[in-house]
Amino acid sequence: MAFSAQSLDIQVLSSAKQWAEFQPVWLCTVLKTWGSSPRSPGALLAATQDGNYCGSLSGGCVEESFLRQITQGMWLAPSQVVRYGDGGFEPDMRLPCGGVLDILVEYLPAGRATLDYLNTLLDGFIGHRALLKEITLPGACRALSTIPFFSLNQIDCRYPDIAIKIAASPCLFVAGYSPVAQYCMQFASAMGFEVILCEPREEVRRQMVVAENVRVIPAFPADYLEKEGCHNRTAIVALTHDARMDDLTLMEAVHTPAFYIGAMGSESNSARRRERLVRIAEFGEEELTRIHAPIGLDIGSKTPAEIALSVMADIIKHKNRPATHAEMRWSAIGGDRYAMQHPAA
Repeated sequence: MAFSAQSLDIQVLSSAKQWAEFQPVWLCTVLKTWGSSPRSPGALLAATQDGNYCGSLSGGCVEESFLRQITQGMWLAPSQVVRYGDGGFEPDMRLPCGGVLDILVEYLPAGRATLDYLNTLLDGFIGHRALLKEITLPGACRALSTIPFFSLNQIDCRYPDIAIKIAASPCLFVAGYSPVAQYCMQFASAMGFEVILCEPREEVRRQMVVAENVRVIPAFPADYLEKEGCHNRTAIVALTHDARMDDLTLMEAVHTPAFYIGAMGSESNSARRRERLVRIAEFGEEELTRIHAPIGLDIGSKTPAEIALSVMADIIKHKNRPATHAEMRWSAIGGDRYAMQHPAA
């Protein structure tokens, strides 16, 4: 998927790649937090000995301390865990938020091996595949393997063993604005989804209300999906009741690795849509079973907010459960297509 503004994780790894061609890089990952903390587990920072850095671990105090330490020649083991706050590495340091951080620090020498390693990590954050990164302290990463994309981002610390699951942030792709779409985007943003709205209608764009973090694309949804694709942590929803927009979105969506595809409509409208998709797009049972229509969980919802709640609840249900064999097959097929169209930077 094309990014108008790269996620911070992707920016960190891309910067690390540039630096690692000529000099060592320290790659830091927040492992655990206790109490209040500005950054959550999984947050990244990359730095060089000459003071360049990208990303963050806290509100600034940890970064300043860490950069000072690497300029002094510290943290040269392939991996180590550093604790900040409450009697950690610098006992006198108290984080402004009063929290405690455990940070994994990986020392990555300049050269091809490090560039290959960073490229593989980028594959995970961009969405080509989900990864399991395994480290036994104080050694370098001993395994970086592909895992089912439905696995959540998790960090398992049983020192000296550390396992980190890496995947792109889940994405909600909304095909066309509507009152239900507005609430879906609000709920999705609150749950950490990247949110993309494709709205080709200028008159609708002038009147709609969306949060600042929603990326609005003034394009026809099916055209955008055909050109840009999506990764396998994406849910595609058509919520306009505009048959042309919704149907064409579904016709393109089934060729992507999206883990969830849904369209709003009553039982009778959904039945008529299935008939059109069979007649016009020659959908078979395999394609039809990927489409959730009527969309959402049956909770007796009536208002736009209630319908949106049922939609997002169904999306979360499917995101968090293990993938079926058919879904894994679609993910592999669509993921290969996506990777060919959108290689890592």
